[in-house]
Amino acid sequence: MPGIVVLGAQWGDEGKGKATDLLTTEDAIDFCVRTSGGHNAGHTIVVDGQKFATHLLPSGILTPGCTSVIGNGVVVSPEALFREFDALIERQVPMGQLVVSSNAHVIASYHSIVDKVTERFLGKNKIGTTGRGIGPAYADKINRVGIRIADIFDEGILSEKVEAALEVKNHLLTKVYNRRAISVDEVVEDLRGYAERLQPMVADTSLLLNQALDDGKTVLFEGAQATMLDVDHGTYPFVTSSNPVSGGVCVGAGVGPTRIDRIIGVIKAYTTRVGSGPFPTELFDEDGEKLWRIGGEVGVSTGRDRRCGWYDAVVARYSARVNGLTELFMTKLDVLSSWERVPVCVAYDVDGLRHDEMPMTQTEFHRATPIYEYLDGWGEDISGCRAFDDLPKNAQRYVRELEGMSGVPFWAVGVGPGRDQTVVVS
Repeated sequence: MPGIVVLGAQWGDEGKGKATDLLTTEDAIDFCVRTSGGHNAGHTIVVDGQKFATHLLPSGILTPGCTSVIGNGVVVSPEALFREFDALIERQVPMGQLVVSSNAHVIASYHSIVDKVTERFLGKNKIGTTGRGIGPAYADKINRVGIRIADIFDEGILSEKVEAALEVKNHLLTKVYNRRAISVDEVVEDLRGYAERLQPMVADTSLLLNQALDDGKTVLFEGAQATMLDVDHGTYPFVTSSNPVSGGVCVGAGVGPTRIDRIIGVIKAYTTRVGSGPFPTELFDEDGEKLWRIGGEVGVSTGRDRRCGWYDAVVARYSARVNGLTELFMTKLDVLSSWERVPVCVAYDVDGLRHDEMPMTQTEFHRATPIYEYLDGWGEDISGCRAFDDLPKNAQRYVRELEGMSGVPFWAVGVGPGRDQTVVVS
């Protein structure tokens, strides 16, 4: 009865969809579950030469026979959900069943409005959010004025909850941001418009998943965002509004920690991040531009250019520790094929002191500069390799060196975007 977690081990955009898709196609995954975040996430999956981008939908939606579950820890925009779902229908893609937790919180229209005006108001101090209402929806959840999926089906309860949620927000919009007040009736009408189509998809997903595990089914819990964007363990405040680390999976799905058997961290052969915040190995030179160009480093959900830097082994070790990783899946090794020497950050220098582990404070992390070791490159196209021994010796050595630095065994390495472009590390 395996419960498998796949999560990001850096700042996101590591290629979690590729790892998830590989598991769902090769290991007969019965359930694929999203447990946190909203439609600010993004996975790119290539199937039979066609590229697909999922944002709110779990990657398992592209595998017939696999039930995709949006767990209680996710914040759901009904508009975004059905826009994405209908786009797949229009492309005539074979899909599995979709189930949505009745306890998942709703992103209403006013959440994105508050998100955008707040970011503009912050100016140079902005966080770098996607403006899609994820943070404000989680804030309402914690402030106990949130709306759950189940509330959409009861117009009386929905009206009461929307009115309570807008009481303070309308004062803020009109008196601080000089915006018009939002009508309760408009919001209720908008959300009620999704009720008929949404209701057949809604279930007690905690019960569903626990029963599936009891029955010996394989459940894959798919992470959104990544470890360094975790609201507790990431580079706060430049983080998301949820817990994408492994501990958050149990909360966001309604399963106990004893149900988890494998925790797979997905990590790039180099490092990227989107938005604001510290990034010790970030490059501002030709190497950074080259990583961006060859790697196609543009955000799947945001369309924003990703900042690029060399591999950070300190981040990898930190991610292994806070997640309890059992293995790592490395993506985009092929991007590094044209470098003669590849730098790897093995530690930080902070005001003259060496840090082999993550600095304790955010202030120290902002001042961290990378200490590099240099590994020989391989100068060969590896996109056609299908076994670890097929890789050039220096590429094999790069993988083994990073494996040793992280303290976690590598499960597999991606050598291209396609489903078949993956090398299992023996």
